Amino acid sequence: MNEWSETEINEFLNEKGTGMIYFYTPFCGTCKMASKMLDIVEQLLPEMAAGKSNLNFLPQIAEQFAVESVPCLIILREGQLVEKVYAFRSVPFLHEKFKQCIY
Repeated sequence: MNEWSETEINEFLNEKGTGMIYFYTPFCGTCKMASKMLDIVEQLLPEMAAGKSNLNFLPQIAEQFAVESVPCLIILREGQLVEKVYAFRSVPFLHEKFKQCIY
Protein backbone atom coordinates (compact mmCIF):
# COMPACT_ATOMS: atom_id res chain seq x y z
CA MET A 1 0.00 0.00 0.00
CA ASN A 2 1.40 3.36 -1.01
CA GLU A 3 2.02 6.15 1.49
CA TRP A 4 -0.20 9.16 0.70
CA SER A 5 0.70 12.73 1.62
CA GLU A 6 -1.84 15.31 2.72
CA THR A 7 -1.79 16.69 -0.84
CA GLU A 8 -2.52 13.25 -2.33
CA ILE A 9 -5.39 12.70 0.12
CA ASN A 10 -6.91 16.07 -0.78
CA GLU A 11 -6.55 15.34 -4.50
CA PHE A 12 -8.29 11.98 -3.99
CA LEU A 13 -11.14 13.71 -2.14
CA ASN A 14 -11.41 16.51 -4.73
CA GLU A 15 -11.56 13.93 -7.53
CA LYS A 16 -14.42 12.26 -5.62
CA GLY A 17 -12.42 9.05 -5.42
CA THR A 18 -13.75 5.70 -4.27
CA GLY A 19 -11.48 3.60 -2.09
CA MET A 20 -9.90 3.69 1.32
CA ILE A 21 -7.39 5.60 3.40
CA TYR A 22 -5.69 3.85 6.30
CA PHE A 23 -4.40 6.00 9.16
CA TYR A 24 -1.73 4.68 11.49
CA THR A 25 1.14 5.76 13.73
CA PRO A 26 4.57 4.10 13.59
CA PHE A 27 4.72 2.97 17.23
CA CYS A 28 1.23 1.44 17.31
CA GLY A 29 1.46 -2.36 17.58
CA THR A 30 -2.15 -2.88 16.52
CA CYS A 31 -1.46 -0.71 13.46
CA LYS A 32 1.33 -3.06 12.37
CA MET A 33 -1.03 -6.04 12.51
CA ALA A 34 -3.76 -4.08 10.69
CA SER A 35 -1.27 -3.08 7.97
CA LYS A 36 -0.51 -6.72 7.24
CA MET A 37 -4.21 -7.55 6.96
CA LEU A 38 -4.84 -4.58 4.66
CA ASP A 39 -1.94 -5.61 2.41
CA ILE A 40 -3.71 -8.94 1.86
CA VAL A 41 -7.04 -7.25 1.15
CA GLU A 42 -5.33 -4.91 -1.29
CA GLN A 43 -3.97 -7.93 -3.19
CA LEU A 44 -7.49 -9.41 -3.32
CA LEU A 45 -8.95 -6.16 -4.68
CA PRO A 46 -6.19 -4.65 -6.84
CA GLU A 47 -8.61 -2.29 -8.60
CA MET A 48 -9.41 -0.53 -5.33
CA ALA A 49 -7.73 2.82 -4.67
CA ALA A 50 -5.91 2.51 -1.36
CA GLY A 51 -3.42 4.62 0.53
CA LYS A 52 -1.99 4.86 4.02
CA SER A 53 -0.84 7.86 6.01
CA ASN A 54 0.93 8.51 9.29
CA LEU A 55 -1.69 10.39 11.30
CA ASN A 56 1.01 12.22 13.29
CA PHE A 57 1.60 14.44 10.24
CA LEU A 58 -2.06 15.06 9.34
CA PRO A 59 -3.82 16.99 12.11
CA GLN A 60 -6.22 18.73 9.70
CA ILE A 61 -7.20 15.46 8.02
CA ALA A 62 -7.65 13.82 11.43
CA GLU A 63 -9.99 16.63 12.43
CA GLN A 64 -11.83 16.60 9.10
CA PHE A 65 -12.69 12.91 9.49
CA ALA A 66 -12.99 13.06 13.31
CA VAL A 67 -10.46 10.25 13.70
CA GLU A 68 -10.66 9.11 17.32
CA SER A 69 -7.82 6.58 17.44
CA VAL A 70 -5.49 4.46 15.34
CA PRO A 71 -5.60 2.26 13.47
CA CYS A 72 -8.44 3.87 11.53
CA LEU A 73 -9.69 2.93 8.10
CA ILE A 74 -11.74 5.49 6.19
CA ILE A 75 -13.86 4.03 3.39
CA LEU A 76 -14.97 6.53 0.75
CA ARG A 77 -17.40 6.35 -2.16
CA GLU A 78 -17.24 9.20 -4.67
CA GLY A 79 -15.31 11.30 -2.17
CA GLN A 80 -17.86 10.86 0.62
CA LEU A 81 -17.26 9.03 3.88
CA VAL A 82 -19.10 5.70 3.90
CA GLU A 83 -17.64 4.15 7.03
CA LYS A 84 -14.86 4.42 9.61
CA VAL A 85 -13.42 1.14 10.87
CA TYR A 86 -11.44 0.91 14.09
CA ALA A 87 -11.80 -2.84 14.76
CA PHE A 88 -9.73 -4.84 12.28
CA ARG A 89 -11.22 -8.23 13.12
CA SER A 90 -9.91 -10.35 10.24
CA VAL A 91 -8.98 -10.32 6.57
CA PRO A 92 -12.38 -11.77 5.53
CA PHE A 93 -14.14 -9.10 7.62
CA LEU A 94 -12.19 -6.28 5.93
CA HIS A 95 -12.60 -7.82 2.48
CA GLU A 96 -16.37 -8.02 2.92
CA LYS A 97 -16.48 -4.48 4.33
CA PHE A 98 -14.79 -3.13 1.20
CA LYS A 99 -17.06 -5.07 -1.11
CA GLN A 100 -20.18 -3.81 0.72
CA CYS A 101 -19.08 -0.20 0.82
CA ILE A 102 -17.42 0.20 -2.55
CA TYR A 103 -19.25 -2.07 -4.97
